[in-house]
Amino acid sequence: MREWWVQVGLLAVPLLAAYLHIPPPQLSPALHAWKASGKFFTYKGLRIFYQDSAGVVGSPEIVVLLHGFPTSSYDWYKIWEGLTLRFHRVIALDFLGFGFSDKPRPHHYSIFEQASIVEALLRHLGLQNRRINLLSHDYGDIVAQELLYRYKQNRSGRLTIKSLCLSNGGIFPETHHPLLLQKLLKDGGVLSPILTRLMNFFVFSRGLLQYINQRQKFKRRWVGALTSVNIPIHFIYGPLDPVNPYPEFLELY
Repeated sequence: MREWWVQVGLLAVPLLAAYLHIPPPQLSPALHAWKASGKFFTYKGLRIFYQDSAGVVGSPEIVVLLHGFPTSSYDWYKIWEGLTLRFHRVIALDFLGFGFSDKPRPHHYSIFEQASIVEALLRHLGLQNRRINLLSHDYGDIVAQELLYRYKQNRSGRLTIKSLCLSNGGIFPETHHPLLLQKLLKDGGVLSPILTRLMNFFVFSRGLLQYINQRQKFKRRWVGALTSVNIPIHFIYGPLDPVNPYPEFLELY
């Protein structure tokens, strides 16, 4: 039995070493076009990628899109044109650590910082005094909850939120069930560095996944914001979501 495991180990080590040195895949033409049509702004010395498209002439409505984990603003490309037919401005960004934005390491990634980056982007675009519609997904839902909390506190310089649309995000710690891979990466251990490198296509990072712990720690702040504001809030939920299972999630919502 010991000899069998030794043989497997001897075979796996060079294969793993070879894989770890494979360069990342090339960008598709569609992603090249997405990057070329966007812009960057600087937040505390870090480059943040964003998209900003003009839409309906005469409409005062602005929508800001907040993507999920572990993806990017490119999540929204299939509905982008449709949104420009409804809104005057359609804006999306890649959160720090995602997409074309900078990925500093080591770095303490937090929902609070991502929310501040959204606010900084709107100041950069001269929209800090405009009423904003938020459309968010997954990880972006938690950023939206933090922005909602700041709006509720009437803090100067914060977003003025007109409406919020959430979609399939773990906004309640009680009904959120991270996938096994997420747990392994979030909690560390000897497998974390290997899994992080093996899953580089999905930009998995232990630091990025700390939002799961932050959600539990700041439950009162973020869930409380949802239950105590008087703006329109809409939720889009797909019941096959394995992380926020049906019907427990909807019953709590």
